Amino acid sequence: MVYVFLAQGFEEIEALAPVDVLRRCGVDVKTVGVGEKTVLSSHNVPITADITDSEVEKDGLEAVILPGGMPGTLNLEKSPVVQEYIDYAAENGLYVCAICAAPSILGHKNLLSGRKATCFPGFEKDLYGTESTGDFAVADGNFITGRGAGAAVEFGLLIASKLCGEEAAEKTRKSMQCP
Repeated sequence: MVYVFLAQGFEEIEALAPVDVLRRCGVDVKTVGVGEKTVLSSHNVPITADITDSEVEKDGLEAVILPGGMPGTLNLEKSPVVQEYIDYAAENGLYVCAICAAPSILGHKNLLSGRKATCFPGFEKDLYGTESTGDFAVADGNFITGRGAGAAVEFGLLIASKLCGEEAAEKTRKSMQCP
């Protein structure tokens, strides 16, 4: 199970592109509304999540995904449930994935120290002790980071390659007509 946490003000492309890619690969993905089931994106698009944060379970968890956007990133960081699931995933070697501004949440927790990562330009200062690559998507151990909205499909494909294997991710890339 992969949880994509959606907090008020999230960037919709950064959330939904990975959901789309992973579902095409057959991954069980659930969008999780933080605090409520219908969440308003940073561009005022209401998205109805599959479940709310009161319904999440750790059994079968493979990864958590944190989309960026403002104030979505700040709202994710304030959520005790999101913090609990980041900690659980990190402590158990599960994938922790964040894109755009959201890698700053991981940086504030010192989870990226000594690792390669990427983020939206300007948030590098929050990635304490990290080698910031500027790449579209970066995997280092069980941490996967993405640069921003334009990198959302690449970010999703990198997550898919880790969860489903390179062959499945490449097949999905081709079916989506990605370069």
